[in-house]
Amino acid sequence: MAKAKSLLRKLFKLIRFAIFFFFISTITVTIIYRFVRPPVTPLQLIRVAGQISDGKEVSMKRKWVRLEDISPNMVRAVIASEDNHFLKHHGIDFEAVKKARELNKKRKRKLGASTISQQTAKNVFLWPDRTWVRKGFEVYFTGLIEIFWGKRRIMEVYLNVIEMGDGIYGVGMASEKYFRKPASDLTRSEAALIAAVLPNPRKWSPAKPTSYIQRRQQSILRVMGQVGKIEL
Repeated sequence: MAKAKSLLRKLFKLIRFAIFFFFISTITVTIIYRFVRPPVTPLQLIRVAGQISDGKEVSMKRKWVRLEDISPNMVRAVIASEDNHFLKHHGIDFEAVKKARELNKKRKRKLGASTISQQTAKNVFLWPDRTWVRKGFEVYFTGLIEIFWGKRRIMEVYLNVIEMGDGIYGVGMASEKYFRKPASDLTRSEAALIAAVLPNPRKWSPAKPTSYIQRRQQSILRVMGQVGKIEL
């Protein structure tokens, strides 16, 4: 009996230490990434592993660009496409979640309601999955970056780590790959075209837009006009 109690105390002590270590380590890393570029993301590593297993040449093309060197058109395009209330919510857009749930009751193809903050948290810290466990971690890390980064840093990291093609990450590389120009020179039309392929950048390409992508582009351009100037 005494031995069992001793083992339980040790187990509880180990659990407390694990919880304490988790919170301290994740908060510390989040604060570091407020000032330092994330060196690599879980998705990028997964893609590289997939390339190796398929016998393909490893490709991870990235080019970090400061937010002030990215065209405001690109910022407006992703807000128009991905998260209309980016500047208003605190990480989770509950209004969009409610709307998506109602629409999904009538649709076979489910709509998502992830904000730019949630997508950034997922890309930087987590693996691509749809389980409730991963979603719970996503909410936690979304809260951390909203607290420690703020909207400007969230947008900067988002635009630099998001997948924008097969082995292509970030708007800097996407701009050079698809339009042969720096991200600072992207036009409204080009920015909207990049944003239009984000739901599946490995299937669609801004360089060869399908009729569906062109329709999405026009829809994004209309919303960009409604969004107006963005101050971060």
